[in-house]
Amino acid sequence: MNGIIVIDKPSGWTSHDVIGKLRRLLGEKRIGHSGTLDPMATGVLPVFVGRATRAVEFLDGADKEYLAGLRLGVSTDTQDITGTVLREQPQSVTQSELEAVLQRFRGPILQLPPMYSAVKIGGKKLYELARKGVEAERKPRNITIHELTIEGFEDGEFILRVVCSKGTYIRTLCSDIGDALGCGGTLSSLRRTRAGEFTDKDAVTIEEVEKASCEGRAELFLRPVESLFYSYPRLDLNPAQERRCRNGADFEAKGVSAGVYRAYGSSGGFIALGSVSPGGVFSTTKSFFEVEKK
Repeated sequence: MNGIIVIDKPSGWTSHDVIGKLRRLLGEKRIGHSGTLDPMATGVLPVFVGRATRAVEFLDGADKEYLAGLRLGVSTDTQDITGTVLREQPQSVTQSELEAVLQRFRGPILQLPPMYSAVKIGGKKLYELARKGVEAERKPRNITIHELTIEGFEDGEFILRVVCSKGTYIRTLCSDIGDALGCGGTLSSLRRTRAGEFTDKDAVTIEEVEKASCEGRAELFLRPVESLFYSYPRLDLNPAQERRCRNGADFEAKGVSAGVYRAYGSSGGFIALGSVSPGGVFSTTKSFFEVEKK
């Protein structure tokens, strides 16, 4: 069983919980995911099954899109509503005041990783240190906020739409915005609506997969691994080229323009992602064909 299944992660589940459940439902041990979601978060969690796990790295670096609830006037130790309240104060921030501050957070910015995160310092995860009351010294990271807009105001909280680069902590963004406004802020809700090219319209629930598994049709939810690379042109290989490709060797690709390609074998199956040099030589970036067991 090979492919990508886009799960709509439910609140209260860790990303690891989802993987464990799918291993049981699909009967496949080789399962991984791209882009961890905190337990309180919901939404798009792309899961890679079988040989497709080799493609996780290509989605890890992709941009993500979120809808985030921003509760102003409250600060917590985890920077979201699951944490202990450190400070709470009345606030009356208007949408125009918030909009004026958001401009500071658009584009390339530096962000300090939160203590309650899986970032490692000295071999220890930050959240392990935080639980012991230890505040570790951290270095700010370069991230990019491509889009940051106010989408609404519900029950006293602003709803923000965020399109960002890899490594962005939305709860830290909310906390920093609150600090910039002088009243504090925390993440009250979070839904990932897009990871790379996959959106929540592509996602299925755990319940849907479980039902399909009981009916023996869970594989219908699997997208082919090459769907991750549809933005690149297709390159059909002749038998000689295919043999070299399967053996991990470079080969000549006459008349093919330089660039990245999806390589297909003589049977029509996707076998590799690779690049053609200006000199017309194809080099494999990552192979995806199933290795036959001897």
